Amino acid sequence: MTQTRLPAVAGTFYPGNPVALSTMIDAMLAEGTVPDAISPPVALVVPHAGYVYSGPTAAIAYVRLRPWAGQIDRVVVMGPSHRVPLRGLGLSSADFFTTPLGDIPIDRAACDALLTHPGVHINDEAHQYEHSVEVQLPFLQRVLGDGWSLVPIVAGSGTASSIADAVGRLWAAPHTLFIISTDLSHYHDLNTARQVDRATAVSIISAAWESLGSDEACGVVPVRGALELARRHGERVSLLDLRTSADTAGPPERVVGYGSFLVR
Repeated sequence: MTQTRLPAVAGTFYPGNPVALSTMIDAMLAEGTVPDAISPPVALVVPHAGYVYSGPTAAIAYVRLRPWAGQIDRVVVMGPSHRVPLRGLGLSSADFFTTPLGDIPIDRAACDALLTHPGVHINDEAHQYEHSVEVQLPFLQRVLGDGWSLVPIVAGSGTASSIADAVGRLWAAPHTLFIISTDLSHYHDLNTARQVDRATAVSIISAAWESLGSDEACGVVPVRGALELARRHGERVSLLDLRTSADTAGPPERVVGYGSFLVR
C-alpha cells in the first residue's frame, strides 16, 4: 500500500491554497538574482519559519537553483526535530511527501542505503508534524519543477563526524542537492540577535562547526554535519542573506534570526 506523508503546517506556516502558495513563493523568488555559476550548489542552508518571516531569506538561496532545475535529480532535506526527541537521524517510511503543490516521490533506494549506517532509522512520528523539512518543499517544487525525488531526514542527536559519515555518500553523489534547514538565534532583542547571528554567520562560512551550539542555530546537528562534509571536500561556504523576523513581519523585542548560505 502506498503511504503519503500529508502536510502538517499548510495553512499556518505557508498558504494551503496552491494558487496563493505559488504566487507567494514566486513573488519572493522574483526579489532575488541568479548570478553566473559554472556548477550547481552542493548544498543550501536555509531557514524554516513561517514564510512571512523567513521566506524572503530562503528565496534568496532558492532562486540560485533555477539554472540547474534539469540537473538536480535528488534532494536531501535535513532539518532538526522540534517535537519528538530522537537519537541520530530519522527517515520516513512514506512513499510520497505531499504539499498543496503536489506529491514528491521518496528516493527509497537512497533511504535504504542510509539505513545501513548506525544511528539512522525510520521514525514516522518525528516526521508527522515536523515543519523543518516540510516548509522547504514548496520552494523546491517551484524552482525545480517535477522529476526529482526526496530524501527527508529529521536529525536528533549526533556528532558532526557521525552525521557526515552517515550521509557522506549522498553528499558526493552526482545530481544531488542538500538542503540544511535551520533558524539562527531565538528570542533576543533585535540588536543582540544581530550580534549573535553575525558571529554565527562567520562560523558557518568558516566551516567552524565546533563553535556552533543550539543557542546559535536550532538545526545545529545537521549544520555541523554539513560543515564537516564541506571541510572534507574542500568546499566553500558563502553567506547569501542575514536578517531577523523584525526585518520582515515581527516586533523587535523578541526576534528569531534567519540566514541563508550556499555551499559549492
